Amino acid sequence: MTDKTLINGAANRDSLGPDAMRWTPEPEQPAVSVADVFGEVIHGYSRARAIADGVLVAVGDGIAREAGFRFPVALTAAAWADCVAWTDEDNRQTCQDEEGRLWDVLRMTRYAIRRSDGGPSCTVDLYRVPRDGESEEGERTQLLATCGPGDDLEPVITISLPGED
Repeated sequence: MTDKTLINGAANRDSLGPDAMRWTPEPEQPAVSVADVFGEVIHGYSRARAIADGVLVAVGDGIAREAGFRFPVALTAAAWADCVAWTDEDNRQTCQDEEGRLWDVLRMTRYAIRRSDGGPSCTVDLYRVPRDGESEEGERTQLLATCGPGDDLEPVITISLPGED
């Protein structure tokens, strides 16, 4: 190798001249907030408010932990009504109770999460007896389990019917 193949100013093949690498830092940009991009918040609806309003039904920490959840769990009111809610009057169909139905939802949700690809949501397949006054056999239904940020950006799990927001 001859000196002509070296970059001007280089003493040998392994070193570069002072002009070989020039970098000028860009001026600092101000931090951009969500309000800068989208404007001020018009209306906010917290998870705590949704629970207080009955839009979400919180699962007790004890049963959630027993079912294997480390994060708070809640079901939408529609998912609760379809898959968990059960009264003494419903027992004319078949004998069940809400705690057992909730346990089924939680266990099948935990199973679906463990089998999922690790994304923020997964489909939960579940058999439950519908509250129609006649059915005695479980029917297949699907729920959607989503892990997202809670009011303080902590992870929370919400179980809903497919298509619910």
